[in-house]
Amino acid sequence: MTSIVLTPWWRHRRPASARAGEAPGSAVPTAILDWRHERVQELLADARSAASGTGERSLLLAAHRLISERVRAVYALDDAQSASRTLARRRGSCSQRLAVLEAVARAAGIPTRVRGLLVDGSFWYPRFPRLRHLVPDTVVLAWPEFRLGEEWVGVSELYAPLGSLGEANPAGFTNTGSQTLFEALASTAVDWDGSTCGADGCSSFDLSAVVRRDLGRFSSRDELFAAHGQTLCRPARIAGGALLGRRSAA
Repeated sequence: MTSIVLTPWWRHRRPASARAGEAPGSAVPTAILDWRHERVQELLADARSAASGTGERSLLLAAHRLISERVRAVYALDDAQSASRTLARRRGSCSQRLAVLEAVARAAGIPTRVRGLLVDGSFWYPRFPRLRHLVPDTVVLAWPEFRLGEEWVGVSELYAPLGSLGEANPAGFTNTGSQTLFEALASTAVDWDGSTCGADGCSSFDLSAVVRRDLGRFSSRDELFAAHGQTLCRPARIAGGALLGRRSAA
């Protein structure tokens, strides 16, 4: 059983208009993606030095690895926290660390956008086996996409196509153990759409069953959260953050 008590249940989270599907994305700074800040600029410089190649994808992979190393995975709850603040704290949730990756991309001139997904709270049961009654009914997830060349590439396929990742790790992402969603991107297929399903059935890494609703695409995560709010209402974020904000997610 999940809970709606701590969520902004009064919001009507419905897919946005057709324009959301055509979100152009952007490389401009936002309140969350404050890439002009010196901490983001320093991370960009380090990623450029660490990149194995000269392309945009190589830069993003290097940035992802550096964020994994430098920003500890915790159960932070404020999705609107700026990327620079996450870097300063050296800890953050998967959502906050994904925002840092987006900020680095924009700092490098790579446009980003996000797809809003409303994910069933039961997906996080394995993380909180004794606190299931406090797990939100649904979780608003901002899933980044990056404009690489002439196409948009979802963060799920930043390292490799889903099929290749699935072959390397058939078990898929189970949201258990030490691997978090952010780290899983490097080695595990995260398929929110069931795109890896075929005539023989769906793969073990198909997560489409936990997606309650596709909210559409937005030019920034700021726009997504402005339209649909964060997963928890503000009092719950403050109280929960104080209790879980330093608890390791790994």
